[in-house]
Amino acid sequence: MLTAGNEVMNLVGPATIPDFWNRHAWDSAQLFRLAPQALTWADLGAGAGFPGLVLAILGKGREGFHVHLVESMAKRCRFLSQAVAELDLPATVHNERAENLSLAVDIVTARACAPLHRLLGYARPYLLSGAQGLFLKGQDVVADMSEAARYWEYEADVVPSLSDTRGRIVRVRRLGRARKV
Repeated sequence: MLTAGNEVMNLVGPATIPDFWNRHAWDSAQLFRLAPQALTWADLGAGAGFPGLVLAILGKGREGFHVHLVESMAKRCRFLSQAVAELDLPATVHNERAENLSLAVDIVTARACAPLHRLLGYARPYLLSGAQGLFLKGQDVVADMSEAARYWEYEADVVPSLSDTRGRIVRVRRLGRARKV
């Protein structure tokens, strides 16, 4: 499904397809261990469905489990909707900009979406409503977090990735006021 969709709409970098299980599936699945009791998730900038579709697959059959896939590009939403329908997943696709929605969720997540300072802006309604943020980031996480601190007051810690020694997960526990820059 991903390979066919990727030929039409460039969902993931073609060079990452051979390492699909580690680069995309396992990278996404590792979030589950950080919030094992969470029932409701929002994946902002869902794109190709990582981590959202993977989380929906893992949570399928669990009572009350649901993933909201938030994506502003209609063609990607069509791909996500097809995947959700074909796999009968506990997920809803929202063709909206993340900052225009406010869903009651336990966890808000994103992968390859935006620098952390912008991502915190997109996730603001969720974080202020009590959600925890789990954001998959790369090796430049320290610089990314420093830049975010120029824009936001926030509390977070960094968890090493299990899928890539250079990857990190930024776990945001609290978002405060936006700073004037």
